[in-house]
Amino acid sequence: MPRPRKLNIAMVGLPAMGKSTVAAKIKENLEKDDIKVGLFNNGDVRRRMIPGNTSHAGFYDPANAEAAGLRERIAAVNFAEAKAFMAGGGDIAILDATNVSRKRRDTLREQLPNHPVLFVECINDDPELLALSVARKTRLPEFAHLGEAEAKASFVTRIGYYRHIYEPPVEVRDLVRLDTLNNRILAERVSAELPYYGRIRDLLMSDWIKNLFLVRHAQSEYNVKDRVGGDSSLTDKGRGQAWALSRHFIGTPLPYIFTSTLARTLEMAEPMLETRKGQTIHHAFPEFDEIGVGACEGMSYAEIERDMPELFAARARNKYNFVYPGGEGYATMAGRVYRGIKKALYLSGNSEHIMIIGHQAVNRMILSDFLFRRAEDVPYIFIPQDKYFHIVSTQTKKLFELRKY
Repeated sequence: MPRPRKLNIAMVGLPAMGKSTVAAKIKENLEKDDIKVGLFNNGDVRRRMIPGNTSHAGFYDPANAEAAGLRERIAAVNFAEAKAFMAGGGDIAILDATNVSRKRRDTLREQLPNHPVLFVECINDDPELLALSVARKTRLPEFAHLGEAEAKASFVTRIGYYRHIYEPPVEVRDLVRLDTLNNRILAERVSAELPYYGRIRDLLMSDWIKNLFLVRHAQSEYNVKDRVGGDSSLTDKGRGQAWALSRHFIGTPLPYIFTSTLARTLEMAEPMLETRKGQTIHHAFPEFDEIGVGACEGMSYAEIERDMPELFAARARNKYNFVYPGGEGYATMAGRVYRGIKKALYLSGNSEHIMIIGHQAVNRMILSDFLFRRAEDVPYIFIPQDKYFHIVSTQTKKLFELRKY
């Protein structure tokens, strides 16, 4: 059976929009079917050709003629290496660069004339995610000589220079515009005969979870007292469980750990963060905070039944849609939890392993995306405090298991 025709993929978008994550995801997935994919990143060529300091924003200033000439040479090297790869038997070449000007895209097509080019424009207009992405970028070795604030300011200025020359790719024949936070295709103009596109399109729209460890915080002071809400700390037993979790994951790289902003999840993460200094990035997201119980804050379920019998009965009748007075319900918290998941997956990129340490109701909402439970059954998903869920969700593998630590 003949192999499909060859394809070039050109990424388009400002820095820190998720282009490299999308490009790496395409490469890794397609290679599993013995498709030969080459990834050609302008930044890699820049660091190879100019080992000195290119982290300063002035290198990207369109008015800097000398730097502009260097950037053109870098792009030319990348084009040449992509052409050589395709001539040597490659099936797909991915050109990972900003490609935000029409002139650069015209040059790309002139330099790569033998095969069709699919342009994938990556967009993320979320200011919070942009700030977090910039912080992630500035942890790279090329910024090591700068202070944190100076590195971030330099990168934001770099983005501004690219924004100044940004021309939407309306002129290209084959284009997909992608919301990289939500894996949502915003616009699509693609030839029917474009090779590999059906597979690539499905990839662009899918979450890519290699190994997610979903953990509930260990025993807290409020757990012992059967009280809801609050910001209680872990008990002595809970702290012991936190160290047991850390020991369990010795030898497992965890580049990212995500928690809520509440004390019990922060304390649950402490042993792992303490023993992985310099290896693990921690983000505390309010999206992963436990369900808000409003007027019932700090009460036990026995007290709620005694003092608010009608409310207690309403909750029992329809736990999923029930909303605590002045608080939340499962249905109303779904949106924020969903955003938290998207943020975690976006920031962790193509990480092999990530961990989320959450709460009972929050973890039920996260699990419902993978278990496909009916809404009315979600509040009853079993979430133990001495086990964790291991989840894999890719195009080629689905895994869901509950494991003891």
